Amino acid sequence: MVQYTDELKEEIRSANDIVDVISQYVTLKRSGRNFFGLCPFHKEKSPSFSVSADRQYFHCFGCHKGGDVFTFISEIERISFKESLEFLAERARIELPTVENSEFNKTQYLKDRMFKINAETAIFYHERLYKPLAKIAQDYVKQRKLDNNTLKAFKIGYSGEYNELYKMLKSKGFKDEEILATGLVNKTERGEFIDRFRKRLMFPIMDVSGRVIAFGGRKLENNDKMAKYINSNENLVYSKKKHLFALNLAKQSDSKQIILVEGYMDAISLYQRGFNNVVASLGTALTEEQGRLLRKYSEQVILSYDSDGAGQEAIMRGLSILENQGCDARVLQMEGAKDPDEYVIKYGSGRFKLLIENAISLVEFKIKMVKSKYNLENANDKIRFLKEITKILSNVDNKIEREIYIESIAGNYNISKEAIYAEVNKAAYNNNTKFNEKNLVKPAVKQEKVIEISPAIIKRENMILYLLINHFRESYEAIVTNISLDDFKLETNKFIFEKILESPAEESEKILQTIANIEDAEIQSHVSEILVTDYEISSIEKCIEDVVNIYNKDRLANRKLEIVKELENSSNLTKDEIAKLEQELSEIIIELAKRK
Repeated sequence: MVQYTDELKEEIRSANDIVDVISQYVTLKRSGRNFFGLCPFHKEKSPSFSVSADRQYFHCFGCHKGGDVFTFISEIERISFKESLEFLAERARIELPTVENSEFNKTQYLKDRMFKINAETAIFYHERLYKPLAKIAQDYVKQRKLDNNTLKAFKIGYSGEYNELYKMLKSKGFKDEEILATGLVNKTERGEFIDRFRKRLMFPIMDVSGRVIAFGGRKLENNDKMAKYINSNENLVYSKKKHLFALNLAKQSDSKQIILVEGYMDAISLYQRGFNNVVASLGTALTEEQGRLLRKYSEQVILSYDSDGAGQEAIMRGLSILENQGCDARVLQMEGAKDPDEYVIKYGSGRFKLLIENAISLVEFKIKMVKSKYNLENANDKIRFLKEITKILSNVDNKIEREIYIESIAGNYNISKEAIYAEVNKAAYNNNTKFNEKNLVKPAVKQEKVIEISPAIIKRENMILYLLINHFRESYEAIVTNISLDDFKLETNKFIFEKILESPAEESEKILQTIANIEDAEIQSHVSEILVTDYEISSIEKCIEDVVNIYNKDRLANRKLEIVKELENSSNLTKDEIAKLEQELSEIIIELAKRK
Protein backbone atom coordinates (compact mmCIF):
# COMPACT_ATOMS: atom_id res chain seq x y z
CA MET A 1 0.00 0.00 0.00
CA VAL A 2 1.33 3.43 -0.97
CA GLN A 3 1.86 5.86 1.91
CA TYR A 4 1.47 9.57 1.18
CA THR A 5 4.07 11.77 2.85
CA ASP A 6 3.26 14.88 4.90
CA GLU A 7 5.11 16.93 2.26
CA LEU A 8 2.81 15.60 -0.45
CA LYS A 9 -0.29 16.28 1.67
CA GLU A 10 0.89 19.86 2.18
CA GLU A 11 1.52 20.29 -1.56
CA ILE A 12 -2.02 19.10 -2.34
CA ARG A 13 -3.51 21.27 0.42
CA SER A 14 -1.65 24.36 -0.87
CA ALA A 15 -2.78 23.68 -4.44
CA ASN A 16 -6.48 23.61 -3.44
CA ASP A 17 -7.57 26.96 -2.03
CA ILE A 18 -10.34 26.20 0.44
CA VAL A 19 -12.49 29.13 -0.68
CA ASP A 20 -12.35 27.96 -4.32
CA VAL A 21 -13.13 24.36 -3.37
CA ILE A 22 -16.03 25.14 -1.02
CA SER A 23 -17.45 27.70 -3.47
CA GLN A 24 -18.25 24.77 -5.77
CA TYR A 25 -20.67 23.48 -3.13
CA VAL A 26 -21.71 26.57 -1.15
CA THR A 27 -22.52 30.15 -2.15
CA LEU A 28 -20.02 32.19 -0.14
CA LYS A 29 -19.97 35.92 0.48
CA ARG A 30 -17.22 37.91 2.10
CA SER A 31 -17.72 39.61 5.44
CA GLY A 32 -14.56 41.11 6.89
CA ARG A 33 -11.67 38.65 6.80
CA ASN A 34 -13.81 35.52 6.29
CA PHE A 35 -16.44 34.15 3.90
CA PHE A 36 -19.90 33.05 5.03
CA GLY A 37 -22.68 30.91 3.62
CA LEU A 38 -25.43 28.45 4.52
CA CYS A 39 -23.97 25.30 6.04
CA PRO A 40 -24.18 22.28 3.67
CA PHE A 41 -24.15 19.87 6.63
CA HIS A 42 -27.34 20.97 8.40
CA LYS A 43 -30.47 22.98 7.60
CA GLU A 44 -30.36 26.65 8.50
CA LYS A 45 -31.93 29.91 7.38
CA SER A 46 -29.14 32.28 8.41
CA PRO A 47 -25.51 31.70 7.40
CA SER A 48 -23.35 30.36 10.22
CA PHE A 49 -20.83 28.56 8.01
CA SER A 50 -17.49 30.42 8.02
CA VAL A 51 -14.45 29.93 5.77
CA SER A 52 -11.08 31.49 6.60
CA ALA A 53 -9.12 32.33 3.46
CA ASP A 54 -5.89 33.18 5.25
CA ARG A 55 -5.86 30.11 7.54
CA GLN A 56 -7.51 27.74 5.03
CA TYR A 57 -10.04 26.37 7.54
CA PHE A 58 -13.85 26.19 7.67
CA HIS A 59 -16.15 26.05 10.67
CA CYS A 60 -19.91 26.01 11.20
CA PHE A 61 -21.06 27.74 14.37
CA GLY A 62 -24.37 25.90 14.10
CA CYS A 63 -23.45 22.21 13.81
CA HIS A 64 -19.77 22.67 14.80
CA LYS A 65 -18.33 20.79 11.85
CA GLY A 66 -14.98 22.18 10.78
CA GLY A 67 -11.50 21.46 9.50
CA ASP A 68 -9.31 21.92 6.46
CA VAL A 69 -9.99 21.30 2.77
CA PHE A 70 -9.47 17.52 3.18
CA THR A 71 -12.04 17.41 5.98
CA PHE A 72 -14.57 19.33 3.90
CA ILE A 73 -14.27 17.03 0.89
CA SER A 74 -14.44 13.95 3.14
CA GLU A 75 -17.67 15.24 4.72
CA ILE A 76 -19.38 16.64 1.62
CA GLU A 77 -18.52 13.71 -0.68
CA ARG A 78 -18.85 11.14 2.14
CA ILE A 79 -15.46 9.60 1.38
CA SER A 80 -12.39 8.67 3.46
CA PHE A 81 -9.46 10.99 4.12
CA LYS A 82 -7.30 9.04 1.64
CA GLU A 83 -10.01 9.32 -1.02
CA SER A 84 -10.36 13.07 -0.37
CA LEU A 85 -6.59 13.48 -0.80
CA GLU A 86 -6.76 11.63 -4.13
CA PHE A 87 -9.82 13.67 -5.14
CA LEU A 88 -8.02 16.96 -4.49
CA ALA A 89 -4.79 15.75 -6.09
CA GLU A 90 -6.71 15.02 -9.28
CA ARG A 91 -8.39 18.44 -9.07
CA ALA A 92 -4.98 20.13 -8.83
CA ARG A 93 -3.45 17.78 -11.44
CA ILE A 94 -0.85 16.54 -8.98
CA GLU A 95 0.48 13.06 -9.74
CA LEU A 96 0.34 10.57 -6.88
CA PRO A 97 2.74 7.66 -6.31
CA THR A 98 1.47 4.18 -7.11
CA VAL A 99 2.81 0.69 -6.54
CA GLU A 100 2.85 0.03 -10.30
CA ASN A 101 4.42 3.32 -11.35
CA SER A 102 7.60 4.75 -9.90
CA GLU A 103 7.45 7.98 -11.96
CA PHE A 104 6.33 9.92 -8.90
CA ASN A 105 9.43 8.89 -6.95
CA LYS A 106 11.59 9.85 -9.92
CA THR A 107 9.96 13.28 -9.99
CA GLN A 108 10.52 13.80 -6.27
CA TYR A 109 14.16 12.78 -6.65
CA LEU A 110 14.60 15.21 -9.55
CA LYS A 111 13.08 18.03 -7.49
CA ASP A 112 15.56 17.36 -4.67
CA ARG A 113 18.45 17.45 -7.13
CA MET A 114 17.19 20.70 -8.65
CA PHE A 115 17.06 22.36 -5.22
CA LYS A 116 20.66 21.25 -4.63
CA ILE A 117 21.77 22.57 -8.03
CA ASN A 118 20.11 25.93 -7.35
CA ALA A 119 21.80 26.14 -3.94
CA GLU A 120 25.24 25.37 -5.41
CA THR A 121 24.63 27.88 -8.23
CA ALA A 122 23.74 30.66 -5.79
CA ILE A 123 26.98 30.05 -3.88
CA PHE A 124 28.97 29.94 -7.15
CA TYR A 125 27.54 33.25 -8.41
CA HIS A 126 27.89 34.96 -5.01
CA GLU A 127 31.54 33.97 -4.60
CA ARG A 128 32.35 35.16 -8.14
CA LEU A 129 31.04 38.65 -7.26
CA TYR A 130 34.08 39.18 -5.01
CA LYS A 131 36.68 38.10 -7.60
CA PRO A 132 38.70 40.54 -9.80
CA LEU A 133 36.98 39.32 -12.98
CA ALA A 134 33.65 40.70 -11.64
CA LYS A 135 34.79 44.35 -11.63
CA ILE A 136 31.87 45.43 -13.83
CA ALA A 137 29.44 43.95 -11.28
CA GLN A 138 31.37 45.43 -8.34
CA ASP A 139 31.22 48.88 -9.93
CA TYR A 140 27.48 48.50 -10.44
CA VAL A 141 26.72 47.55 -6.81
CA LYS A 142 28.86 50.49 -5.64
CA GLN A 143 26.90 52.78 -7.95
CA ARG A 144 23.65 51.45 -6.45
CA LYS A 145 25.18 51.93 -2.97
CA LEU A 146 24.63 48.33 -1.86
CA ASP A 147 26.72 47.31 1.16
CA ASN A 148 28.21 43.89 1.92
CA ASN A 149 25.50 42.94 4.44
CA THR A 150 22.84 43.45 1.78
CA LEU A 151 24.79 41.50 -0.84
CA LYS A 152 25.05 38.56 1.57
CA ALA A 153 21.42 38.77 2.78
CA PHE A 154 20.15 38.43 -0.81
CA LYS A 155 23.10 36.24 -1.98
CA ILE A 156 23.59 38.62 -4.91
CA GLY A 157 26.18 37.33 -7.38
CA TYR A 158 27.74 37.56 -10.82
CA SER A 159 27.41 34.97 -13.58
CA GLY A 160 30.40 33.85 -15.63
CA GLU A 161 31.02 33.34 -19.31
CA TYR A 162 29.97 30.63 -21.73
CA ASN A 163 29.75 27.40 -19.67
CA GLU A 164 31.55 28.08 -16.37
CA LEU A 165 28.48 27.19 -14.31
CA TYR A 166 27.94 23.97 -16.28
CA LYS A 167 31.54 22.87 -15.64
CA MET A 168 31.20 23.60 -11.91
CA LEU A 169 27.96 21.62 -11.63
CA LYS A 170 29.42 18.66 -13.50
CA SER A 171 32.41 18.70 -11.15
CA LYS A 172 29.92 18.39 -8.26
CA GLY A 173 28.50 15.18 -9.74
CA PHE A 174 25.23 16.49 -11.20
CA LYS A 175 23.91 14.80 -14.35
CA ASP A 176 23.13 16.64 -17.58
CA GLU A 177 19.38 15.96 -17.39
CA GLU A 178 19.28 17.34 -13.82
CA ILE A 179 21.15 20.50 -14.80
CA LEU A 180 19.00 21.06 -17.90
CA ALA A 181 15.81 20.65 -15.83
CA THR A 182 16.68 23.78 -13.84
CA GLY A 183 16.94 25.92 -17.00
CA LEU A 184 20.28 27.30 -15.79
CA VAL A 185 22.04 25.68 -18.74
CA ASN A 186 20.85 25.24 -22.34
CA LYS A 187 21.91 22.61 -24.85
CA THR A 188 22.58 23.75 -28.42
CA GLU A 189 21.72 21.85 -31.59
CA ARG A 190 25.40 20.91 -31.82
CA GLY A 191 25.21 19.30 -28.39
CA GLU A 192 27.12 22.02 -26.56
CA PHE A 193 26.10 23.14 -23.06
CA ILE A 194 25.90 26.93 -22.55
CA ASP A 195 25.00 28.80 -19.37
CA ARG A 196 21.71 30.69 -19.62
CA PHE A 197 22.95 33.61 -17.46
CA ARG A 198 26.22 35.15 -18.65
CA LYS A 199 27.93 38.33 -17.39
CA ARG A 200 24.91 39.41 -15.40
CA LEU A 201 24.29 40.59 -11.85
CA MET A 202 22.42 37.65 -10.32
CA PHE A 203 19.48 37.71 -7.90
CA PRO A 204 18.56 34.31 -6.41
CA ILE A 205 14.80 33.90 -5.96
CA MET A 206 13.90 31.98 -2.82
CA ASP A 207 10.71 30.39 -1.58
CA VAL A 208 9.22 31.30 1.79
CA SER A 209 11.45 28.68 3.47
CA GLY A 210 14.62 30.20 2.03
CA ARG A 211 15.30 27.53 -0.62
CA VAL A 212 16.68 28.88 -3.92
CA ILE A 213 14.10 28.09 -6.61
CA ALA A 214 15.09 30.38 -9.50
CA PHE A 215 17.24 33.34 -10.59
CA GLY A 216 16.91 36.76 -12.12
CA GLY A 217 19.80 38.35 -14.01
CA ARG A 218 20.40 42.02 -14.87
CA LYS A 219 22.60 43.01 -17.79
CA LEU A 220 25.65 45.12 -16.95
CA GLU A 221 27.06 45.82 -20.41
CA ASN A 222 25.79 48.67 -22.58
CA ASN A 223 24.32 46.35 -25.19
CA ASP A 224 20.93 47.19 -26.69
CA LYS A 225 20.57 43.67 -28.09
CA MET A 226 20.54 42.17 -24.59
CA ALA A 227 17.36 42.13 -22.51
CA LYS A 228 17.74 44.26 -19.37
CA TYR A 229 16.46 41.42 -17.17
CA ILE A 230 16.06 37.72 -17.85
CA ASN A 231 14.60 35.24 -15.38
CA SER A 232 14.50 31.50 -14.92
CA ASN A 233 11.79 29.71 -16.84
CA GLU A 234 9.11 27.93 -14.83
CA ASN A 235 9.97 24.34 -13.96
CA LEU A 236 9.31 21.58 -11.42
CA VAL A 237 10.36 23.73 -8.43
CA TYR A 238 9.47 27.23 -9.67
CA SER A 239 6.16 28.84 -10.55
CA LYS A 240 6.42 32.64 -10.54
CA LYS A 241 2.75 33.17 -9.71
CA LYS A 242 3.15 31.27 -6.43
CA HIS A 243 6.13 33.14 -4.99
CA LEU A 244 7.27 36.62 -3.98
CA PHE A 245 10.84 37.89 -4.09
CA ALA A 246 12.31 38.43 -0.58
CA LEU A 247 9.28 37.02 1.30
CA ASN A 248 11.69 34.68 3.13
CA LEU A 249 13.25 37.83 4.67
CA ALA A 250 10.10 39.94 5.03
CA LYS A 251 8.28 37.27 7.05
CA GLN A 252 10.97 37.60 9.74
CA SER A 253 10.13 41.28 10.26
CA ASP A 254 8.40 42.34 13.47
CA SER A 255 6.13 44.57 11.38
CA LYS A 256 2.56 43.43 10.70
CA GLN A 257 2.87 45.25 7.39
CA ILE A 258 4.38 44.25 4.04
CA ILE A 259 5.43 46.72 1.34
CA LEU A 260 4.89 45.35 -2.17
CA VAL A 261 7.15 46.77 -4.90
CA GLU A 262 7.70 45.96 -8.58
CA GLY A 263 11.37 45.05 -8.94
CA TYR A 264 14.28 43.30 -7.25
CA MET A 265 16.27 46.52 -6.80
CA ASP A 266 13.33 48.33 -5.18
CA ALA A 267 13.09 45.57 -2.56
CA ILE A 268 16.86 45.34 -2.04
CA SER A 269 17.39 49.11 -1.81
CA LEU A 270 14.60 49.53 0.75
CA TYR A 271 15.85 46.54 2.76
CA GLN A 272 19.31 48.07 3.06
CA ARG A 273 17.79 51.30 4.37
CA GLY A 274 15.95 49.63 7.21
CA PHE A 275 12.71 48.46 5.55
CA ASN A 276 13.04 44.70 6.02
CA ASN A 277 9.35 44.03 5.30
CA VAL A 278 9.52 44.50 1.50
CA VAL A 279 8.70 41.99 -1.25
CA ALA A 280 8.56 42.17 -5.04
CA SER A 281 6.12 40.45 -7.38
CA LEU A 282 8.67 38.81 -9.72
CA GLY A 283 7.91 41.03 -12.68
CA THR A 284 4.36 39.77 -13.15
CA ALA A 285 0.96 41.19 -12.31
CA LEU A 286 -0.05 40.22 -8.77
CA THR A 287 -1.76 36.81 -8.73
CA GLU A 288 -4.37 35.24 -6.45
CA GLU A 289 -1.71 32.89 -5.05
CA GLN A 290 0.58 35.82 -4.22
CA GLY A 291 -2.36 37.65 -2.66
CA ARG A 292 -2.96 34.70 -0.33
CA LEU A 293 0.72 34.70 0.65
CA LEU A 294 0.58 38.41 1.49
CA ARG A 295 -2.58 37.90 3.54
CA LYS A 296 -0.95 35.01 5.40
CA TYR A 297 2.15 36.91 6.45
CA SER A 298 0.80 40.41 7.08
CA GLU A 299 -2.13 42.38 8.43
CA GLN A 300 -1.64 45.30 6.04
CA VAL A 301 -0.20 45.47 2.52
CA ILE A 302 1.15 48.73 1.07
CA LEU A 303 1.58 48.86 -2.70
CA SER A 304 4.52 50.97 -3.85
CA TYR A 305 4.70 50.62 -7.61
CA ASP A 306 6.31 52.88 -10.19
CA SER A 307 4.57 56.21 -10.70
CA ASP A 308 4.10 55.70 -14.46
CA GLY A 309 0.83 54.64 -16.09
CA ALA A 310 1.72 50.94 -16.11
CA GLY A 311 2.54 51.09 -12.39
CA GLN A 312 -0.79 52.73 -11.56
CA GLU A 313 -2.69 50.14 -13.59
CA ALA A 314 -0.79 47.39 -11.78
CA ILE A 315 -1.90 48.96 -8.48
CA MET A 316 -5.55 48.74 -9.50
CA ARG A 317 -5.21 45.07 -10.44
CA GLY A 318 -3.30 44.34 -7.26
CA LEU A 319 -5.82 46.16 -5.09
CA SER A 320 -8.66 44.15 -6.56
CA ILE A 321 -6.91 40.86 -5.74
CA LEU A 322 -5.97 41.97 -2.22
CA GLU A 323 -9.49 43.24 -1.57
CA ASN A 324 -10.88 39.82 -2.50
CA GLN A 325 -8.41 38.26 -0.05
CA GLY A 326 -9.71 40.50 2.75
CA CYS A 327 -6.44 42.44 3.04
CA ASP A 328 -6.14 45.93 4.48
CA ALA A 329 -4.53 47.26 1.30
CA ARG A 330 -3.04 50.78 1.07
CA VAL A 331 -1.35 52.72 -1.72
CA LEU A 332 1.84 54.70 -1.26
CA GLN A 333 1.70 58.11 -2.99
CA MET A 334 5.13 59.01 -4.36
CA GLU A 335 6.21 62.18 -6.14
CA GLY A 336 9.65 63.30 -7.29
CA ALA A 337 10.95 59.85 -8.23
CA LYS A 338 9.94 57.13 -10.66
CA ASP A 339 10.28 54.20 -8.21
CA PRO A 340 10.92 53.44 -4.51
CA ASP A 341 14.65 52.74 -5.10
CA GLU A 342 15.21 56.19 -6.62
CA TYR A 343 13.04 57.87 -3.97
CA VAL A 344 14.76 56.40 -0.92
CA ILE A 345 18.24 57.17 -2.32
CA LYS A 346 17.21 60.72 -3.28
CA TYR A 347 15.20 61.70 -0.19
CA GLY A 348 16.24 59.24 2.51
CA SER A 349 14.55 56.67 4.77
CA GLY A 350 12.76 59.26 6.91
CA ARG A 351 10.82 60.72 4.01
CA PHE A 352 9.93 57.26 2.72
CA LYS A 353 8.68 56.26 6.17
CA LEU A 354 6.34 59.27 6.10
CA LEU A 355 5.00 58.11 2.73
CA ILE A 356 4.22 54.72 4.33
CA GLU A 357 2.43 56.36 7.26
CA ASN A 358 0.36 58.48 4.86
CA ALA A 359 -0.48 55.67 2.44
CA ILE A 360 -4.09 56.00 1.28
CA SER A 361 -6.83 53.40 1.48
CA LEU A 362 -8.24 51.37 -1.37
CA VAL A 363 -11.35 53.58 -1.50
CA GLU A 364 -9.30 56.79 -1.55
CA PHE A 365 -7.13 55.49 -4.37
CA LYS A 366 -10.15 54.44 -6.43
CA ILE A 367 -11.69 57.91 -5.95
CA LYS A 368 -8.40 59.52 -6.97
CA MET A 369 -8.28 57.42 -10.15
CA VAL A 370 -11.88 58.32 -10.99
CA LYS A 371 -11.12 62.01 -10.41
CA SER A 372 -8.20 61.87 -12.87
CA LYS A 373 -10.67 61.02 -15.67
CA TYR A 374 -12.88 64.09 -15.25
CA ASN A 375 -12.77 67.87 -15.29
CA LEU A 376 -14.74 68.77 -12.18
CA GLU A 377 -15.20 72.34 -13.44
CA ASN A 378 -17.53 70.83 -16.03
CA ALA A 379 -21.06 70.08 -14.76
CA ASN A 380 -21.53 66.89 -16.81
CA ASP A 381 -18.15 65.54 -15.73
CA LYS A 382 -18.98 66.31 -12.12
CA ILE A 383 -22.23 64.31 -12.40
CA ARG A 384 -20.35 61.35 -13.90
CA PHE A 385 -17.73 61.64 -11.16
CA LEU A 386 -20.44 61.59 -8.48
CA LYS A 387 -22.12 58.51 -9.96
CA GLU A 388 -18.86 56.57 -10.14
CA ILE A 389 -17.70 57.37 -6.62
CA THR A 390 -21.11 56.56 -5.11
CA LYS A 391 -20.81 53.06 -6.59
CA ILE A 392 -17.47 52.76 -4.81
CA LEU A 393 -18.89 54.05 -1.52
CA SER A 394 -21.92 51.76 -1.66
CA ASN A 395 -19.56 48.79 -1.33
CA VAL A 396 -18.03 50.09 1.91
CA ASP A 397 -19.50 47.87 4.65
CA ASN A 398 -18.42 49.96 7.63
CA LYS A 399 -20.93 52.80 8.15
CA ILE A 400 -18.49 54.99 10.10
CA GLU A 401 -15.87 54.62 7.37
CA ARG A 402 -18.48 55.47 4.74
CA GLU A 403 -19.53 58.57 6.70
CA ILE A 404 -15.92 59.79 6.83
CA TYR A 405 -15.48 59.39 3.08
CA ILE A 406 -18.73 61.20 2.35
CA GLU A 407 -17.74 64.10 4.63
CA SER A 408 -14.34 64.31 2.94
CA ILE A 409 -15.72 64.19 -0.61
CA ALA A 410 -18.41 66.74 0.15
CA GLY A 411 -15.79 69.16 1.50
CA ASN A 412 -13.09 68.56 -1.10
CA TYR A 413 -15.28 68.63 -4.21
CA ASN A 414 -18.03 71.04 -3.17
CA ILE A 415 -20.83 68.45 -3.44
CA SER A 416 -23.67 68.41 -0.93
CA LYS A 417 -23.66 65.51 1.53
CA GLU A 418 -27.37 64.96 0.87
CA ALA A 419 -26.74 64.37 -2.82
CA ILE A 420 -23.95 61.87 -2.07
CA TYR A 421 -26.09 60.05 0.54
CA ALA A 422 -28.99 59.77 -1.92
CA GLU A 423 -26.81 58.27 -4.65
CA VAL A 424 -25.00 55.93 -2.25
CA ASN A 425 -28.29 54.61 -0.85
CA LYS A 426 -29.64 54.09 -4.35
CA ALA A 427 -26.52 52.15 -5.39
CA ALA A 428 -26.60 50.08 -2.18
CA TYR A 429 -30.28 49.25 -2.70
CA ASN A 430 -29.61 48.11 -6.27
CA ASN A 431 -26.80 45.92 -5.04
CA ASN A 432 -29.28 43.33 -3.75
CA THR A 433 -26.77 40.51 -3.69
CA LYS A 434 -24.79 42.21 -0.93
CA PHE A 435 -24.30 40.06 2.18
CA ASN A 436 -26.34 41.25 5.13
CA GLU A 437 -24.13 40.99 8.20
CA LYS A 438 -27.11 41.39 10.53
CA ASN A 439 -28.24 37.89 9.58
CA LEU A 440 -24.97 36.39 10.70
CA VAL A 441 -25.19 34.03 13.64
CA LYS A 442 -22.58 35.20 16.15
CA PRO A 443 -19.91 32.75 17.34
CA ALA A 444 -20.97 30.79 20.38
CA VAL A 445 -18.90 28.70 22.72
CA LYS A 446 -19.16 25.04 21.79
CA GLN A 447 -21.21 22.91 24.18
CA GLU A 448 -18.86 20.37 25.73
CA LYS A 449 -19.67 17.00 27.20
CA VAL A 450 -17.60 17.83 30.27
CA ILE A 451 -20.08 20.31 31.72
CA GLU A 452 -17.97 21.17 34.79
CA ILE A 453 -15.51 23.12 32.58
CA SER A 454 -16.77 26.68 32.39
CA PRO A 455 -17.14 28.41 28.98
CA ALA A 456 -14.76 31.14 30.20
CA ILE A 457 -11.97 28.61 30.77
CA ILE A 458 -12.58 26.96 27.38
CA LYS A 459 -12.49 30.34 25.64
CA ARG A 460 -9.28 31.27 27.48
CA GLU A 461 -7.61 27.99 26.46
CA ASN A 462 -8.80 28.42 22.88
CA MET A 463 -7.30 31.91 22.83
CA ILE A 464 -3.92 30.58 24.06
CA LEU A 465 -3.83 28.13 21.14
CA TYR A 466 -4.92 30.94 18.79
CA LEU A 467 -1.98 33.06 19.99
CA LEU A 468 0.49 30.21 19.50
CA ILE A 469 -0.73 29.51 15.96
CA ASN A 470 -1.13 33.09 14.77
CA HIS A 471 1.47 34.97 16.84
CA PHE A 472 4.09 32.33 17.58
CA ARG A 473 7.16 34.52 17.96
CA GLU A 474 5.47 36.98 20.30
CA SER A 475 3.69 34.44 22.48
CA TYR A 476 5.64 31.15 22.60
CA GLU A 477 8.23 31.93 25.29
CA ALA A 478 5.79 33.69 27.65
CA ILE A 479 3.16 30.95 27.33
CA VAL A 480 5.35 27.85 27.68
CA THR A 481 7.25 29.47 30.58
CA ASN A 482 4.12 30.26 32.58
CA ILE A 483 1.49 27.76 31.41
CA SER A 484 1.93 23.99 31.63
CA LEU A 485 0.13 21.07 30.01
CA ASP A 486 -1.63 20.35 33.32
CA ASP A 487 -3.15 23.84 33.33
CA PHE A 488 -5.39 22.86 30.40
CA LYS A 489 -8.78 21.49 31.46
CA LEU A 490 -10.28 20.61 28.08
CA GLU A 491 -8.73 17.36 26.82
CA THR A 492 -8.83 18.45 23.16
CA ASN A 493 -6.94 21.65 23.99
CA LYS A 494 -4.46 19.70 26.09
CA PHE A 495 -3.84 17.35 23.16
CA ILE A 496 -3.26 20.25 20.72
CA PHE A 497 -0.98 22.07 23.19
CA GLU A 498 1.02 18.88 23.66
CA LYS A 499 1.43 18.52 19.89
CA ILE A 500 2.76 22.08 19.73
CA LEU A 501 5.26 21.35 22.53
CA GLU A 502 6.35 18.10 20.88
CA SER A 503 6.99 19.79 17.54
CA PRO A 504 9.21 22.81 18.20
CA ALA A 505 8.86 25.21 15.30
CA GLU A 506 10.03 28.72 14.55
CA GLU A 507 7.01 29.68 12.52
CA SER A 508 3.29 29.40 13.09
CA GLU A 509 2.57 27.81 9.70
CA LYS A 510 4.66 24.79 10.77
CA ILE A 511 2.54 24.45 13.90
CA LEU A 512 -0.64 24.66 11.84
CA GLN A 513 0.71 22.08 9.40
CA THR A 514 1.46 19.71 12.29
CA ILE A 515 -2.11 20.05 13.57
CA ALA A 516 -3.55 19.78 10.05
CA ASN A 517 -1.92 16.37 9.66
CA ILE A 518 -3.95 14.99 12.59
CA GLU A 519 -6.66 12.94 10.89
CA ASP A 520 -9.30 13.35 13.59
CA ALA A 521 -12.59 15.07 12.69
CA GLU A 522 -13.29 16.30 16.24
CA ILE A 523 -9.87 17.89 16.61
CA GLN A 524 -10.05 19.44 13.14
CA SER A 525 -13.46 20.91 13.99
CA HIS A 526 -12.16 22.33 17.25
CA VAL A 527 -9.08 23.86 15.58
CA SER A 528 -11.27 25.44 12.91
CA GLU A 529 -13.45 27.01 15.62
CA ILE A 530 -10.35 28.43 17.33
CA LEU A 531 -9.08 29.95 14.08
CA VAL A 532 -12.29 31.60 12.91
CA THR A 533 -13.41 32.99 16.30
CA ASP A 534 -12.89 36.72 16.87
CA TYR A 535 -11.25 37.14 20.29
CA GLU A 536 -11.41 40.95 20.01
CA ILE A 537 -7.67 41.34 20.67
CA SER A 538 -6.59 44.96 20.35
CA SER A 539 -2.99 44.40 21.52
CA ILE A 540 -1.20 41.05 21.21
CA GLU A 541 1.37 41.98 23.86
CA LYS A 542 -1.33 43.05 26.36
CA CYS A 543 -3.38 39.92 25.62
CA ILE A 544 -0.38 37.64 26.30
CA GLU A 545 0.42 39.53 29.49
CA ASP A 546 -3.19 39.30 30.71
CA VAL A 547 -3.62 35.59 30.03
CA VAL A 548 -0.29 34.72 31.71
CA ASN A 549 -1.28 36.88 34.68
CA ILE A 550 -4.59 35.00 35.02
CA TYR A 551 -2.83 31.63 35.26
CA ASN A 552 -0.23 32.95 37.71
CA LYS A 553 -3.02 34.41 39.88
CA ASP A 554 -4.92 31.11 39.79
CA ARG A 555 -1.77 29.28 40.79
CA LEU A 556 -1.22 31.63 43.72
CA ALA A 557 -4.88 31.43 44.77
CA ASN A 558 -4.79 27.62 44.70
CA ARG A 559 -1.60 27.57 46.75
CA LYS A 560 -3.22 29.99 49.22
CA LEU A 561 -6.11 27.54 49.76
CA GLU A 562 -3.65 24.66 50.23
CA ILE A 563 -1.73 26.57 52.91
CA VAL A 564 -4.94 27.55 54.75
CA LYS A 565 -5.99 23.88 54.85
CA GLU A 566 -2.55 22.82 56.09
CA LEU A 567 -2.67 25.45 58.85
CA GLU A 568 -6.19 24.38 59.85
CA ASN A 569 -4.80 20.88 60.38
CA SER A 570 -1.48 21.91 61.90
CA SER A 571 -1.40 19.46 64.80
CA ASN A 572 1.29 17.40 63.04
CA LEU A 573 3.40 20.44 62.06
CA THR A 574 6.39 21.84 63.93
CA LYS A 575 6.62 25.52 64.91
CA ASP A 576 9.19 26.13 62.16
CA GLU A 577 6.93 24.51 59.53
CA ILE A 578 3.99 26.62 60.68
CA ALA A 579 6.13 29.78 60.57
CA LYS A 580 7.27 28.99 57.02
CA LEU A 581 3.69 28.38 55.85
CA GLU A 582 2.49 31.61 57.48
CA GLN A 583 5.35 33.52 55.83
CA GLU A 584 4.49 31.99 52.42
CA LEU A 585 0.80 32.78 52.95
CA SER A 586 1.63 36.39 53.76
CA GLU A 587 3.76 36.73 50.60
CA ILE A 588 1.00 35.21 48.45
CA ILE A 589 -1.64 37.57 49.86
CA ILE A 590 0.61 40.57 49.13
CA GLU A 591 1.33 39.31 45.59
CA LEU A 592 -2.37 38.69 44.87
CA ALA A 593 -3.18 42.21 46.07
CA LYS A 594 -0.61 43.59 43.60
CA ARG A 595 -2.13 41.64 40.72
CA LYS A 596 -5.68 42.92 41.19
